[in-house]
Amino acid sequence: MAEADWSEVTYIGKRPPKASQLRSKQAINAAQRSGGDVETTKKFDGGGNKQHSTSKNTAKLDRETEELHHDTVSLDVCKLIMQGRQAKGWTQKELATKINEKQQIINEYESGKAIPNQQIMNKLERQLGMKLRGKDKGHALGKK
Repeated sequence: MAEADWSEVTYIGKRPPKASQLRSKQAINAAQRSGGDVETTKKFDGGGNKQHSTSKNTAKLDRETEELHHDTVSLDVCKLIMQGRQAKGWTQKELATKINEKQQIINEYESGKAIPNQQIMNKLERQLGMKLRGKDKGHALGKK
């Protein structure tokens, strides 16, 4: 240790630059000036963590809203279900238990929000004893 010269400074190693420093505009320009390799790649769907991202077909969907909606139960069927249930003196829950469905489904059918399911419509027709589909809606369910 006695032969060490205090005026000399020896660097054992230089820290490599951080990744953010390598990607800076200055580092890219310096690498291009020195003739070094500069590789640029774009990440697939990079920066997709946006809260308000729009899809490509947004305008198309806006133009076609009338064609892309589900058909719901018509108002005359809603009224028929409600009148048939009230004529029998049942609540929505009682009718729902008779057809083995939830009370919410009966509520949706009576309010016109439900998408018609033919199996449920068939169950409702049998319990209420009236036709809910076809030409003779509201007539008694009977064999021809």
